[in-house]
Amino acid sequence: MLPTGDNGNTGGATAPSPGRPRRRRRILVFLALFAVLAGSGLVAGGYYFDSVPTPTDLKLPESTTVYYADGRTPMAKLGEENRTIVPYDQMNDSAKQAIVAAEDRSFWTNKGIDFSGVLRAAWSNLTGGQRQGASTITQQYARVAADLRGVTYSRKLREAVIAWKLDDKYSKEEILGFYLNTVPFGRGAYGIEAAAQTYFGKTVRRDAPASQQLTQAEAMVLCAMVKQPEADPNDPEGSPGYDPRRNAKARQNSMDRWSYIRDGMVKLGYLTRDEAANLAYPDDVKPIDPNAGQSGLDRPTGLVVEHVLSELRQTEQFRGKTDEVIRDGGYKIVTTIDKRVQDAAEAAADIRRGTAPEAVRDQPKNWQAALVAVEPGSGRVLGYYGGNGGSGGADYAGWYYDEKGQARGFGQHPPGSSFKVYDLAAAVENKISVKQHFDSPDTKEFPESGRTKDSPAGPIRNAEHAPCQPNCALWEATVASLNVTYFELTEKLGIAKVMDMAKRAGVDSMWETVKGNPQPQRVDLRDEPTDEVAKRFSTEVGIGQYGITVQDHANGMATFAARGKRAEAHFVRSVTKGEDKIYSEQLRTTDLGLDEEALNQLDWTLRRVKAAKLDNGWDSAGKTGTWQAGQSTTQNVHTWMVGWTGPLAAAVWLGTTDGKPLRTKDGSYEVYGSSGPGPIWRQFMAQATASLKLDPDKYRFEDPKFPDDAPSTTGPAQPAPTTSAPRPTVRPTPSATPSDASPSPTEPPTPDPTGSPSLPPLPTLSPSKSRKPGGTA
Repeated sequence: MLPTGDNGNTGGATAPSPGRPRRRRRILVFLALFAVLAGSGLVAGGYYFDSVPTPTDLKLPESTTVYYADGRTPMAKLGEENRTIVPYDQMNDSAKQAIVAAEDRSFWTNKGIDFSGVLRAAWSNLTGGQRQGASTITQQYARVAADLRGVTYSRKLREAVIAWKLDDKYSKEEILGFYLNTVPFGRGAYGIEAAAQTYFGKTVRRDAPASQQLTQAEAMVLCAMVKQPEADPNDPEGSPGYDPRRNAKARQNSMDRWSYIRDGMVKLGYLTRDEAANLAYPDDVKPIDPNAGQSGLDRPTGLVVEHVLSELRQTEQFRGKTDEVIRDGGYKIVTTIDKRVQDAAEAAADIRRGTAPEAVRDQPKNWQAALVAVEPGSGRVLGYYGGNGGSGGADYAGWYYDEKGQARGFGQHPPGSSFKVYDLAAAVENKISVKQHFDSPDTKEFPESGRTKDSPAGPIRNAEHAPCQPNCALWEATVASLNVTYFELTEKLGIAKVMDMAKRAGVDSMWETVKGNPQPQRVDLRDEPTDEVAKRFSTEVGIGQYGITVQDHANGMATFAARGKRAEAHFVRSVTKGEDKIYSEQLRTTDLGLDEEALNQLDWTLRRVKAAKLDNGWDSAGKTGTWQAGQSTTQNVHTWMVGWTGPLAAAVWLGTTDGKPLRTKDGSYEVYGSSGPGPIWRQFMAQATASLKLDPDKYRFEDPKFPDDAPSTTGPAQPAPTTSAPRPTVRPTPSATPSDASPSPTEPPTPDPTGSPSLPPLPTLSPSKSRKPGGTA
């Protein structure tokens, strides 16, 4: 009989003939076990029979895989061990045949135990000879699954007992499936599917395209490695194992073992002699990757994984459970991230790449961009770029809860004039036509809000001049981003109405300035009525003084793109395990209540913002924004571009990682929403819409009818009665003035993202001890 190949034994156990009585086999096993027990002094053999684990007792860790929205393209693999379980009947025959030829050629006929090997172990124990270790596939599975390590007689006994029980209870196919899904193959890969992916980038799934399935020759390479999956740590050069990419000796070991397996395949009838002669040793084994264990978490999409885990921790299915339950649970998590959209997002927003727009390439190292794209009507986050740090790195697009319940992320930034989209939406909701005129001088006092020439902050001033001044229609003031007009509009509407529109559109959090606290605190706008929350903010909310996240801003834009239908932004589409569906996204929308005329006026106005115009035939709308550094009127810290087409909405922020003003490599401080994030947004929107292969004619904007055109006036529009909340007692930071899309400065430095109490039972947001410059949520 040929050797099994497990521990280098030179004799195998022949299977008993069909006519041999079962009683005789049991007597032989009993004698062997008794001999080992007696020789090792372990008379309490019943313990082993009662306590040994069988496969139904085992909860083997299995890698959880995170996929892009197509459910086929992996994004990341989670878990302590790289293991992906594939049911036996879903495997092709390549590995099934190769592993039997390599490890146990009598597998299909033996009773799960190498009787001769057990007796040799017993005899050696009694006589003091060399320890023996012959094992069948069933015994090997028993040892690996039960984590029985070290060549000891008690281990061999337990191994044999488990194997005996396995063979009585399970079919050969089930046992071989257990084994192939459990045995280590080296490089951290456990099970044949993980090995196929790790070494060849292939799969053993028989339903995969033929070109992607593991071949016989490749399976033979993998099964050769089972003999010694890793190099001997005490002698890695002399005993390197069978990984052909480790060194020359390991390659020769692999080739010799491969030939041995090939001969066994012939003897077992899996290959004809001609087929074996024509079979070539494969030379396409992937190089050893020392970072393979990171499993994609070191990429920009590593932040997506953090948001996915944070989201799942709040679901009924996973709330209160440890992260290991998700990571080692063998789940298939399908995200909302569209690979095409994500690629376009990274190509445009990763300003270190050569694919980024020329205006933002090769700029100082402290420059940082963030981009979030949301699907209108569903809330699915299609693309997310918060930085290059990967999982656990700085997130400049949003924030999430880590597994300890701590809020992480750098994603809040004062939106400046980009926030005026919500002011404008509140205006048209309240029947203020975009053609209504406002008094719009270069500077103007607003005593009710404490902005006078005698106040610390001074009067409100425009950062840009427009031809319509001092008497501008609201749409003209929007295109020119006149702060005076929008400050007056916010007073006219009331702080509560502006904040309520932002909240209903998708802005869940806003960061307030708290006296005596150097860090702004996160306020969950959903916690209490907006009239109450609004008391904590000032009229400057309408010109973008208070921080919001890129993710929330993108969701707000998606609501307007969906004709006023707001959906919750989310990252998870489904979670399954095998055939069981564990979790599915819940797609719900709420209506803002904007009528068609209001929505058309919103589109009509914002499509006139020059920076929002795409040159690919799509109708698009958008708004830029900037926020100044401290009291400076020439240096900006935060710049924005936000907007939408019918099927896609996105928000882009460009700022610095250390809170310093944006300064170009040429020493210029002239960085604005139109010149920094504007090119990023336009490139992304053009590439993403093209990749989605949608027809722009199906998403055309409609022109408004302007039924209630307000006549031109020579003075300011008269405020209509409002139900806004009382003015807050806190006043804005002096000279904290937003500027706009067109070249003109603005913005005080944004404090670090921190927070205040959120939705129960989630924890409060607080500064991190390891906070980097620029803050942390």
